[in-house]
Amino acid sequence: MDRGGQGLLRTDPVPEEGEDVVATIGATETLSEEEQEELRRELAKVEEEIQTLSQVLAAKEKHLAEIKRKLGINSLQELKQNIAKGWQDVTATSAYKKTSETLSQAGQKASAAFSSVGSVITKKLEDVKNSPTFKSFEEKVENLKSKVGGTKPAGGDFGEVLNSTANASATAPEPLPEQTQASP
Repeated sequence: MDRGGQGLLRTDPVPEEGEDVVATIGATETLSEEEQEELRRELAKVEEEIQTLSQVLAAKEKHLAEIKRKLGINSLQELKQNIAKGWQDVTATSAYKKTSETLSQAGQKASAAFSSVGSVITKKLEDVKNSPTFKSFEEKVENLKSKVGGTKPAGGDFGEVLNSTANASATAPEPLPEQTQASP
């Protein structure tokens, strides 16, 4: 695309967003020699200012690096600080707070659910113990015990049998006080 002229028109910056390129080209064609010369001087002045600002920026960046070196601040420490600040910024957001609250509520609901599962299992075990099948099993064990041991009369439940067996093995026979005294 031929833009109508040589020289400075080739180095013109890209028009800002929303500017019409055709209007920009048309405006340079209608400028007088004097207006074009004025714009060239202004362009040179702005380019010189930009170069000066770039040099000032470079000098400031060197000075900053020197100060950091003297303070012992290195890239790793800066990275840690940036991460810590970023995390602090994230935790301050409303989305993080809402998510945190939701997770907390979910944790509470999960612990309540586990607690209720434990109580349900306990209730089911009690139901099994009170079921006719388990009672029948207790009776068979009791009958077998009375046939083998012969000391316990029939009619005790399975829990009593277990308790009596545990009590019998836990307590060792102690000598009676009459037996420890010498006979006259």
